[in-house]
Amino acid sequence: MSTANSLDAPYDIAAGDRPPLALIAGPTASGKSDCAVALAQELERRGRRAVVINADSSQVYSDLTILSARPSEADMGGIEHRLFGAWDGAQSCSAADWAREASKTIAEIHREDAVPILAGGTGLYIRTLLDGIAPVPEIAPDVREEVRALPVHVAFAALQKEDPDRAARLAPADTARISRALEVVRSTGKPLSHWQGRMTGGIAGAVALHPVILLPERQTLYARCNLRFERMVERGALDEVAALLARNLDPGLPVMRAIGVPELAGVLRNEWSLESAIQRGSQATRNYAKRQFTWLRHQPPESWPRQEIKNYKENGLSAIILRFLC
Repeated sequence: MSTANSLDAPYDIAAGDRPPLALIAGPTASGKSDCAVALAQELERRGRRAVVINADSSQVYSDLTILSARPSEADMGGIEHRLFGAWDGAQSCSAADWAREASKTIAEIHREDAVPILAGGTGLYIRTLLDGIAPVPEIAPDVREEVRALPVHVAFAALQKEDPDRAARLAPADTARISRALEVVRSTGKPLSHWQGRMTGGIAGAVALHPVILLPERQTLYARCNLRFERMVERGALDEVAALLARNLDPGLPVMRAIGVPELAGVLRNEWSLESAIQRGSQATRNYAKRQFTWLRHQPPESWPRQEIKNYKENGLSAIILRFLC
């Protein structure tokens, strides 16, 4: 079996080699897309075709071209991109939904003797693709309704009794995770850890993973977040939100809760000014980047290289790309 440690090394799936998969993860505005394109272009210069695959939970929606910072034709640099804008906003794309399609897409690219390059910052998507998903049975509707009607402090107290191990790992105000853990144990009779120990569907063992995590200097990252949201507004994000609102979609759908949609919707409803919306959207982007940064620094395996970026102009993309090709 091949032990090649670079993406452009030859491999033979029929002979038992694990095909390569590049992964460029990082918080929003960290330069993942540019890095993925640059890597793909370098691979093609070396004679190996490459395809960029979206791993960002906002960029999957066709309705969010501007607000998700989806790469334009020019940004793609002649490189094929897949799973960008692949879901209609009326359809929720869960981590399991995305992982299922990403797995198929990666297999197709391998059959084409090309290199797939995952680019994104949605940790749950990446983890589900690589490690699989817990086979939790469908939650009984009455249990879900009862649990989600509970105040968070009541739900947390119940979880401390019914699944104390899980409760000990959660913050008392973490509404979503507390509700999920409580509904699982009440509906299935087993704690969430029981199901997570039976993960299925992950592809980590079937590919030769070449990951890197981009971790820019915080203040530089936040400045890029501010600039990004301002540029989105300049490019027509307000019209994009107006078109989305005109569809009268369920406000609980992910596309309606994406960063920038609630903030700009407030302008269209005359609830606050555009200036206020820009401030709110920039703050929401920075908050999201901070959460991504923390998750990516601590949750992925320690063996995954972390690329600290102090100055984009000095570092460029070359140092990052060399991690994949050396």
